[in-house]
This record gives sequence, structure tokens and C-alpha cells, in this order.
Amino acid sequence: MLMKTGLSRFYCAIAVLFILFGFSAFYTGQLGYKDVPKFPYKSKGLTEREAAAHLLSRFTYGATPGQVDEVVKTGLEKWFAQQLEARQPDDSLKQLLKDFDAVKLSTEQIITKYPRPFQVTRMMIRDSVVNKDSIRSDRKEYRDLINNYMQQHGMVAEQELYRQFINQKVLRAAYTQNQLQEVMTDFWFNHFNVSITKNQCAVFIPTYERDVIRPNVFGKFGNLLLATAKSPAMLIYLDNSSSSGDNAAPAKPNNTQAKPKADAQPGMGMAMEGSSMMMGNTMAMVAPKPQPKKNGAGLNENYAREVMELHTLGVDGGYTQNDVTQAARVLTGWTIYPMGDEGYGYMRKLQERFSADRLKEQGYVHDGEFLFTANRHDRGQKTVLGKQFGPDGGYQEGVDLLNMLAHHQSTAKFITRKLAVRFVSDNPPQSLLNKMVKTFNEKDGDIKEVLITMVSAPEFWSKTSVREKTKSPFELAIGAVRTLHADIQQPYQLYTWINRMGEKKYYYQAPTGFPDKGQYWINTGSLLNRMNFGLALASGRIPGVNVNLMALNQNHEPESAQAALTTYSKLIMPERNLSETIKRLTPMLNDPQLMDKVAAASAQNKPAANPSTASNNVMMKGTVTDTLRDKALKNNTYMAMQAKGVNKNMLSQVVGVIIGSPEFQRR
Repeated sequence: MLMKTGLSRFYCAIAVLFILFGFSAFYTGQLGYKDVPKFPYKSKGLTEREAAAHLLSRFTYGATPGQVDEVVKTGLEKWFAQQLEARQPDDSLKQLLKDFDAVKLSTEQIITKYPRPFQVTRMMIRDSVVNKDSIRSDRKEYRDLINNYMQQHGMVAEQELYRQFINQKVLRAAYTQNQLQEVMTDFWFNHFNVSITKNQCAVFIPTYERDVIRPNVFGKFGNLLLATAKSPAMLIYLDNSSSSGDNAAPAKPNNTQAKPKADAQPGMGMAMEGSSMMMGNTMAMVAPKPQPKKNGAGLNENYAREVMELHTLGVDGGYTQNDVTQAARVLTGWTIYPMGDEGYGYMRKLQERFSADRLKEQGYVHDGEFLFTANRHDRGQKTVLGKQFGPDGGYQEGVDLLNMLAHHQSTAKFITRKLAVRFVSDNPPQSLLNKMVKTFNEKDGDIKEVLITMVSAPEFWSKTSVREKTKSPFELAIGAVRTLHADIQQPYQLYTWINRMGEKKYYYQAPTGFPDKGQYWINTGSLLNRMNFGLALASGRIPGVNVNLMALNQNHEPESAQAALTTYSKLIMPERNLSETIKRLTPMLNDPQLMDKVAAASAQNKPAANPSTASNNVMMKGTVTDTLRDKALKNNTYMAMQAKGVNKNMLSQVVGVIIGSPEFQRR
């Protein structure tokens, strides 16, 4: 009896272990490091440490001290698989972000707490705080009245929203353990660019990045495309929220609409069947009568054009102007869901006049912050790229159109090339692109699988690709604080420097996003600003961004400036051949006026408005660095490098010129 009891307990324990193991396998997803092929870096002449450094240069914002050792210890393939899963603990980062309440709010909460000035004025008029005929925004007493009103109602200026949003961007990039997810978030945001400069969509941008981009960076491209198409930020930015069809009319019940789940609650919505990506729940909406067009409202082709040219097919993707017009007709009625007491959105009052069932019958669809308004949809027949849509297809027409674009052969080529340009080189080899396109097609646009194909290919490890990418200002700044293990107390100060170097995140006006090629960033003014940044960071002249240079070298004081240059170059740029870099930087070490000279030169040589006209060779040949070196020699400031002892200022100068050097600009 005792034996049977013991065996029963044993088998129960085994069963529990199997259950736990199975749950763990389910939770951590299907991908494991054994699913990532062995990286062929040895066949390309790289050592394991050089390969680890290359991985870190491409899939993080820069290696932190000792991280090359960590990747080698973990195993390169396993480390990459962990980054694709994006489940590394981020407790320290969460602690840093806890005071940024704006990044946690829903869009409706953001609109309520961070209203735009005209909304505050309208509320003050409504509440009889001011008379609409006596408003004078140039008077101090009126501004004080606005501030008092906002404080009494728990409102905050919209600039504080942008400040918090930018602060969290800097902190995430600098401190997250899930570096690849953050790099990919930046990549896809830039691909599906929206801009704060278009004020109407600015309040939607925090949730756009948080809820639309970041969760979907490793999923199916088609899901990401649909999510961005339905986001208020994109709908407003590219004007589709106001687009309506010429023959729009109240739609008939649409049997092609997604059916509700059996347990859907009224007002809580219904999930779209067959979709693995949902921004929110889907709920039927109201059917008001067609509204008369005002201010020339009608068909708007902006989004239809950009979704083909920039988001999917590419400029040479095989579409015509007629395809753009027809696609715009398919997407009429795609707009935003009304939010806020001020009715931010479309027809807020009308939604209260009709039941959910009535709206569903009329073909309206509500999905989170998205609203399909059937009465504004072009109900006629359309043809895009030879495929017919409609008539009376309603919301599903747009879904089918985006699905067709996501799976088009031109899209496979366009998207995989952009990924290769971002992670391999400005001119990736066609043999690599062919492999990535094949995976994109065979794996239904699975971004994770495309990345695995890319990093598993010999071309990725070629010495012609290693360190052949140029860091953008954001990558430079974040890479610098990571490699110096900086303590960032005031992230906005870092953003100010990034902006000064030419990359104002979230403010790029064109839907193209920032170009991802080195020649865009390089000119004399921008390079001087990069050197100035390096010197400012290393010397502690950026408020709220602190570095301990001695700690990087385990508190060992270098014997001389020359020794410091050699030691810190290896710490900051591990696994590189630095002989030429050290030779080029040596004359600049003991110039006591170097910081002032660089700052003055930076002020006189501001980055060009369009730096793309400059040549990438300017930086790679070290022209700016060579000029500064020559000036140091001419001014007889090139002192004996073997002088014993390195004071704090000299060490700061050594590290500063390393950060500003041409070699550090490479990734």
C-alpha cells in the first residue's frame, strides 16, 4: 500500500512537471535558440568575439561594458533568439518610467488631460470664464486665466505630453534589455511615419507607438499594415479620416462583416474572426444620413498613394495613378472613433442616437479608436491592380485591399530591402535580398522569420558589411551613453543634443520618415556637432547625464594620455582594429582649447537642412578629425604623450574625441 502511494505521488510529480514544462513552452513561444541556424561568421573570417560585437552593433543601440563577453557566454544564436522573443526582464526600466503617467494613458485620457489650446479656450467660453469677444492671447492676464483654469480642471499643457513621450523614448532605447524590439520599433515607426507637426494627430502618437507599432514589430507584416491603417494617428496624418466617396449612401446590411463573438458584451465590441492582430474590440456603429460636403471634402488620395509608394509596393511597385484613385475609393469611410467630451472625432452625438444593433445592420464597424462610417463609403465597383472590389463591400473591401498589398511580390521586395539596408549595409547584395524575399513569401510576411534568414546568411557576416552603416544622431547619442554606462536623470537634455545633431524624433514632416543611408547624415556641420556632443558628454557638460570614466577602466588610472586613448578606444569600440584611429586622434589629446574650438566651429557650421547632398566619404576619411588634428599641430599644442598622469579634464577630452571620431560613427 505504501509502495502504491509512493508511486502515485511520483507519477503525480512527473505529471505536474510536464504540465509546467508545457505551460512554459507555450508561454515562451515556439521559437528557441535551436531554431536559429548556426551563424556562418567563421566562414567569413570573423572570430566569435568579433561576431558578437557585430550582432550588438546591428541589433542594439550599442554594446554596454562587458556585453560582448555576455553574448559569447550566452551563445550568439541563443542571444539572438532571446532578442526576437523580447521577454528579457526590464524591472529597472519600468522603475524609471513609473513617473511618466502620460505614456500609460489611453488616447481619450490624453485628450482630456492634455488638451490643445483652442480646446481650452472653447471650454472656458462654454463655462463663462471668458467672453469669446474679449479673448486676447497676447495678454499676460489672459494667459494666467488659462493656466488657472487648467490647474483647477486637472489639465496639463500639451508640451508636457510630448516631453514625457520623448523622455520615455530615450530611456527605453538606453536601458531596455529587449534592445532589438526597441530598434525594430524605431524602424517600423520610421517606415509608417507620422509627425507631431501635424497637430491634429499629435495626441494619437503616444498610443500609436505603444499599442500599434511596438507589440507588432516581430509579427506578420500584414497585421502591422492593417493596424497602422486603422490607427487615428495615420488616419489623420494622411487625411483618410476625412475622405468620402462621391456616391456614398447609407450602407445595406453587410454579410461580409466580421461576426461578433458569442460572449461579446454590448458596448465592449466584437473580435474580428481570423485576425491575430486587433487594436481593440469591434462594435457596430451608427448609420446617420449622408452629410453634405463642406470645404471641398470628398475623396482624398493621400493615404492610398503613400500606402502603395511608402508602406508596401514601393515607388516602382507597378501601380498607376488610377490604382491610387481606386484604392482611395476602397478606403473611404475609414475614420476615427469620437473621443472626449469635446467630441474629438466624427459624429459623436449621432452614435448616441442609435443602438449597436442598428449600427451593425447599417455596416458600421467600431474597433478601438477606429470607426468605419458606412454612409461615407464609396459603394461603387473599383479595380486596384486588376482586382475588383465592391460593390457594397463596405469595411471588408479595405481589409481585402490591404491584405492584397501586404502579400504582393513588390511588397516582399520593398520591405525586405528596407530591412537589409537597416541591418546590413546601404547597398545590400542581391543574393541576400533574394533569400529574404523567399522567406517573406513562404512565411506569410513573418518579420521574425525574415530577420532569422538575414542574420543566418553569409552575406550578413561579410567584412564588406561589418561596420559599413553610419549611426544616425539618435543611434550615436544612445550608443554613447550605453557604452559609457551613463546615468540618465534628464533624458530630454540628451534629446536636445540629438536634435542639434540633425534628428528631431517624431517631428519629421514627410511620410517617408528619416532616410536610412549614411550620406543623409554626413556633412561638416553635423560632424562637428557630433564631436562637440562627445566632448560635452565625456566632460559632464550635459545636465542630468552623468558618466564615471574611471569606473569603465575598473578605477585604474591610465599612465598617460596616450595610454588612455589606447585603453578607452578598446573599451568603447571593442573588437576593432584601432591602429589608424589612434594615430589620427593622438595629436588632439593635449590641445587645451579643443573643446572651445569644436564648440565654436559647431556653432558656425550648422547641419544643412538637407544633409543628403554630402558625401559619406567625408566622415569615413576622417576629414573633420584630420582638420582638427592639423590645427592642433600648427598651434604647437601637440605635447609629449608620455607625460605621466592623466587628470580628469584630460581623460574627458580623450573619451570625447573617441566618441566624436569617424570610427565610432560606424556601426
